[in-house]
Amino acid sequence: MASDADMSGWTDLLHSSSKLIEQAAPSAQFPALQRNLDQLEALSKKLKAKTLRTEAPSQSIAATRLLAREGLNAEQLAHDLKSFELKTTFEDVFPAEATTVEEYLQQVHEMAMVSAVQEAQKDNLRSFNDYMMSVLEEDWKKEKRDFLQSLNRISTLPRTNVRDSSSGIGRHGQIVPMISSPGGSSGASSAEAALLANKPVIEKKAAAYAEVVKNLNNAREHGLPFKPAAAFRYAYESLRLDSSGAKSVSMLKIWHLITTLTGEDPTARRNISKRMSLVMGARRHLEWGHDKYVMDMIHSHPAQAALGGAVGNLQRIRAFLRMRLRDYGVLDFDAGDSRRQPPIDTTWQQIYFCLRTGYYDDALGVARASRVSQQFTPLLAEWITTGGMVSVETAAAASEECEKILRMVDRVGRPSYDKKKLLLHGIISGSRKLIDRLLRELPTIFSTIEDFLWFMLSAVRDGSGSSYPSGVLNGGVPPYSLEDLQAYLNKFEPSYYTKNGKDPLVYPYVLLLSIQLLPAVLHLSKDSGDDGCSVDSVHISIVLADYGVLPEGSGSGQKHGVMDALAEASSIIRQYGAAYLRHGDLLMALEYYVQAAAAVGGGQLSWIGRGNVDQQRQRTLMLKQLLTEILLRDGGISLLLGSRGDGEEGQLGRFLTDGKSRHQFLLEAARQCQNAGLYDKSIEIQKRIGAFSAALDTINKCLSEAICALSRGRLDGESRISALIHSGNEILETFKYYPDISPQERANLMEQQTVLRQLEAILAIHKLARSGNHIDALREVARLPFLPLDPRAPDMSADVLKNLSLHVEACVPVLLKEALNCLDNVADKDGSLRALRAKIANFLANNLNRNWPRDLYEKVARSL
Repeated sequence: MASDADMSGWTDLLHSSSKLIEQAAPSAQFPALQRNLDQLEALSKKLKAKTLRTEAPSQSIAATRLLAREGLNAEQLAHDLKSFELKTTFEDVFPAEATTVEEYLQQVHEMAMVSAVQEAQKDNLRSFNDYMMSVLEEDWKKEKRDFLQSLNRISTLPRTNVRDSSSGIGRHGQIVPMISSPGGSSGASSAEAALLANKPVIEKKAAAYAEVVKNLNNAREHGLPFKPAAAFRYAYESLRLDSSGAKSVSMLKIWHLITTLTGEDPTARRNISKRMSLVMGARRHLEWGHDKYVMDMIHSHPAQAALGGAVGNLQRIRAFLRMRLRDYGVLDFDAGDSRRQPPIDTTWQQIYFCLRTGYYDDALGVARASRVSQQFTPLLAEWITTGGMVSVETAAAASEECEKILRMVDRVGRPSYDKKKLLLHGIISGSRKLIDRLLRELPTIFSTIEDFLWFMLSAVRDGSGSSYPSGVLNGGVPPYSLEDLQAYLNKFEPSYYTKNGKDPLVYPYVLLLSIQLLPAVLHLSKDSGDDGCSVDSVHISIVLADYGVLPEGSGSGQKHGVMDALAEASSIIRQYGAAYLRHGDLLMALEYYVQAAAAVGGGQLSWIGRGNVDQQRQRTLMLKQLLTEILLRDGGISLLLGSRGDGEEGQLGRFLTDGKSRHQFLLEAARQCQNAGLYDKSIEIQKRIGAFSAALDTINKCLSEAICALSRGRLDGESRISALIHSGNEILETFKYYPDISPQERANLMEQQTVLRQLEAILAIHKLARSGNHIDALREVARLPFLPLDPRAPDMSADVLKNLSLHVEACVPVLLKEALNCLDNVADKDGSLRALRAKIANFLANNLNRNWPRDLYEKVARSL
């Protein structure tokens, strides 16, 4: 029924619109009606058919129909709306209801506050956009700079400015002050500091470390005491590179660890095995770090620490406990009334944190002064005295006490023991079974990895020590070993320690603390970041190899032997030195090559010849190999041998002090130069060591090859030949004034002088023939004393070539070809030329077994 009513209403409206069209009068207010609804609908359908591709939404069509129904022009209305402007009136801002002064002021205040807030929002938004744009620009500049530095890293890697007074060779680069001690480093000038600040981190490290390497080599060479780990640490500190921020481990911290591992700190023990020395060094580093942490906490919370004017170690630990145990109220050492039961007994806490911070004497003093630790005191005293290597009986007593402690529970079955007491007895027991149980039942007992590692390193026992000859404790329980700790740590991926790369140095730090030295160095050497950790790894290798501790730190599960570990470190150092060699800095390459050879030879002991025989042999072989590598470079001879002599005045005399060794080394180097085709270097080396006959033999060989090449038309042969002849004559002149020439050497030199003169005669004939003086050339051929080509002399059937040098024999075919060419260009007036041709033919017939060119025989056959 509703639809019928709508249809009837629509029909009525349509009928009314038709009448309105007829009756409507023009009006100024509204536009004239020209069409009825039927016409409008027809026209709209026609328009819709034309504009199907850009059909307006249904709402827009409905609005257009409504406007048309009311007689309004939609286009005119849209045009008017574009120029429409709304203006606020006084009533819009201040409503008319505000009839009193108070209301008016209140409205003015509100509007002022709203306007101020809006303006502040606009300013904040604009400032935020400006700040974000500046940050974006800075990030872009940093990315661009890092990208360019990564492209240029190879070219900027190791460069130093080194000038050696003995060799007179200068290298360009940055001059870095020599650093040998914390007090002896001289501050750089402001200009040098500004220049250093603009250099990449890798280049800064390379320059600073290079000075330390030079000082180390100089000290080892002269038998002077030198602490390389401390020197590298001071060099790193001088660069002021550590801005680690949120990172827990910095390279400076790693260098401090290397210092304690190698025993350069004054508290190192000397009467223990090398492995336990490393373990105790790692433990001392962790104690140093905790001492620093305790002092930082005291300085950060002076009121809670209540240290006052006390400066003793025990007072610092108690101040630290006041902050750590602040929720427990008054502690026992602060209780004024001795008759009052204190809320907590801190004896075990004091002993533990004294040991954790390295205050061993104070820990023993607390144990002796307290009633609750009387039985523990002798155990602790023995552990401190023996450096952790307690007797089997003491370890068994501590293990038994641990078992009792673990059985202590309260009424509801919860543990009621002091955890620090348990840890202290666990350290002294050194039982693998007990420590595994602690890790299993108390996984959260350690708040940091440093605390965990300190406990584990304190419990480690040296299985090779005399305290445990059978490798087990009382009852057949094996002691906790360093391999057990390494195996436990290696269960986790490196990303677990580095927090997925956010703290990248934590993993190598953990490896070093667990005495996995070689894996730590290899991990650092693979770093390719801008921090230059690969440069640090090279110099850490130098320190560890110098002290000979790398074989002890090959890592758990590794298959590295003694020589394998040393060879790995030597390879890292050698590759780094090769970078200097590629950049032309031969002197710094030499310094690192010497360290590479020392590393494979056992480090510091190899400098004084106290390494084992195999290591000494390996060091000598590598040193000679690396020195030869430098010698073959441009400038290598002047660097190693100096301006004259066999190297006593050059760098070679530093490392091969024995003259006989230098002579043998240089002979072998000259032989290698010949094999590599470096004849000029070979001749120079042979002249330096007085091997004049060998040098002249090399010149004759080169001269023979040059004559043969000249006959084949090489244009540069003449200049080469002139230089060789001059060098040969120079050797002969030097030989006259050289002392201590053996008879054998003198005889060999005379033979080589004869060869040189024979080659000069062949060369003279060649020049005459090429200049067109054929008769003179043939006359010289007939006069040659070493060939039977004189037409007036009787024929000789003997093999005259067997007495000739191989260098001269190689030139005979060339000589015969030139003679035949001359014969073809000269008329035979008296028959002498025919006789010479016959001599040549007979000579060739007598030497058919020689491997001479075939065209030579064909040429003789044609001439006959």
